Amino acid sequence: MILYLHGFRSSPQSMKARLMGERMAALGRSADYLCPQLPASPRLAMELALSLVAGVPAAQLAEELTVVGSSLGGYYATWLAERLGCRAVLLNPAIVPRQDLQKHVGVSTEYHSDRPFEFKPEYIDELRALDVARISRPERYYLIAATGDEVLDYRDMVEHYRDARQLVIQGSDHGISEFADYMDGVLAFCGVRIGAGGAGADGGGSR
Repeated sequence: MILYLHGFRSSPQSMKARLMGERMAALGRSADYLCPQLPASPRLAMELALSLVAGVPAAQLAEELTVVGSSLGGYYATWLAERLGCRAVLLNPAIVPRQDLQKHVGVSTEYHSDRPFEFKPEYIDELRALDVARISRPERYYLIAATGDEVLDYRDMVEHYRDARQLVIQGSDHGISEFADYMDGVLAFCGVRIGAGGAGADGGGSR
């Protein structure tokens, strides 16, 4: 099972979310792919994520669930992985979003629609409550970080997940616009069987 968490002001219509959904559908695994529209409130976002796996035995979640998170979704995915003991894939994850998002308090719109998006001052404290100072089981994490990320510093990501599996992409951008090249490698880490010849790209920057 894969739970995909999009980034700040984003949605299930983001490029990476759609590509993963389409790939899972092509593999006949649509039922094992969840990608909710997250509310602006970090607390409510995590309550929603937890509600989607409520009732699944803890041992099953630890064995079968992978949370894939992009940007702010990567910050959320880390908190969920620590809470549930499951795997997590981080795609250019935010490390200390309460600092970066302070300047975004107010009303704007979602990236993929004209719907209003309000980020309230109290959400900064809600982000702080989700801090994970240090991951406890690095082997259950897979970081994909782009040196060309124009929003976040990839070096902070590499340090925060320093003992985890890492793929450092030389160049690229915050959205990892060539994500399709890496997707099958992500799915393999998630435990999705993708068949012969579907190992995915795991380029020269991995370690």
